[in-house]
Amino acid sequence: MYLIRRVYKVKPGQTKKAAELIYKIGNRYTEAGQRDQVRVYWSGYTVPGPPNTVYMEWTSEKIESPYRKDNPSLGPSDFGKQLSEIQEESYIEFFEMFTPEKSS
Repeated sequence: MYLIRRVYKVKPGQTKKAAELIYKIGNRYTEAGQRDQVRVYWSGYTVPGPPNTVYMEWTSEKIESPYRKDNPSLGPSDFGKQLSEIQEESYIEFFEMFTPEKSS
């Protein structure tokens, strides 16, 4: 099992708007059957952590290319375009999760 986290650095003052767009984007992936339910959260402001940073994470049994042929299409949306206008950078992180069956 893997935890996959997408990290978005956004322009100052745009964290909440970015979180709303990222949540909508994540839900489209979930509704299309491309990933498990997503969680969206941010740091800074009232909690410690890097400011203007929004995270989207989900779990997956395996890591697969989003460009694979059997991947269901999302169809058109302008959420990504709106996000790109307030996003400064993004990257993705992969973590292998501990499960009891991995214990020796």
